[in-house]
Amino acid sequence: MTIQETPSPPSLPEEVEEVPGREITLTVNGRPRRVRIEDRQLLVEVVRGQLGLIGTKVGCYNGDCGACTLQVDGEIRKSCLVLAASADGAELTTIEGVGGPDGALDEIQQAFWDNDAFQCGFCLPGHLFATRDLLDADDDPSEQDVRDALVGNLCRCTGYVNLVKAALDAAQRRRTTGTADRRSIEEEGPRPADACTLHRGPRP
Repeated sequence: MTIQETPSPPSLPEEVEEVPGREITLTVNGRPRRVRIEDRQLLVEVVRGQLGLIGTKVGCYNGDCGACTLQVDGEIRKSCLVLAASADGAELTTIEGVGGPDGALDEIQQAFWDNDAFQCGFCLPGHLFATRDLLDADDDPSEQDVRDALVGNLCRCTGYVNLVKAALDAAQRRRTTGTADRRSIEEEGPRPADACTLHRGPRP
């Protein structure tokens, strides 16, 4: 009678394989960051979840509302439509990186503030970055130019009249001063919305 030997189990690798994913490097508002992500993660999820920059909002996951807008290598992008892995090595600017480090507002933020162009602040990323992109290309836009630039950004609070006024006001400030007209939010006094929502906003 022949006795068959039980085969030995395959040897295990010395190192346990890591969870699927990858590490990417980003420059976020001027600071280098390294983040481990899953391949399927969207950029908006990484910005809000791993980086904690909740000024970038999530409104639709369809690219319709503009609340997730930020800049990737100087171009405005809707981060709910961008895979985080595709941004490896990119330079990101979120709404938190628009104003000065001391809490000062740039001329576009100040114009939005002075013209009551927002209430809850949820739509600010899309409207601010769209306005900035327009004025970087043309500091003397027509009202129709502004309206065309703001298409694709939804506001559920104020409507769009004051947003258009604010963008035209910001353009006038740029033409007049040639530089950002910065004023500290602490100097403005209380407003219906907390001043900090200009940069971050409450977590929805």
